[in-house]
Amino acid sequence: MNHERKTIAAMIRLHCRRRHGGRPFCEPCRELLAYADSRLAACRYGDDKPTCRQCPTHCYRNDMRDKITEVMRYAGPRMMLYHPVIALRHLLRERKGSSG
Repeated sequence: MNHERKTIAAMIRLHCRRRHGGRPFCEPCRELLAYADSRLAACRYGDDKPTCRQCPTHCYRNDMRDKITEVMRYAGPRMMLYHPVIALRHLLRERKGSSG
């Protein structure tokens, strides 16, 4: 679960810096990160949590889901450039989940 937290924090940080000029986070992005952390902490799957794309349970409120989708659409393709280790780890976890 710690990997998930690092991944989402890196994605929100990248999105915030490039889109909002936040260093490290503007207030809306700080709230989104706190919300994402609270949802991860309450996740029913615990350490066996699949990636968000593969998760059968959508645990975000609709407004927050829209915000996190925006973050992921922006930051996802850029993660290999800015955070290659985190991105590779995430892709491997996603691959593992789809084959299992």
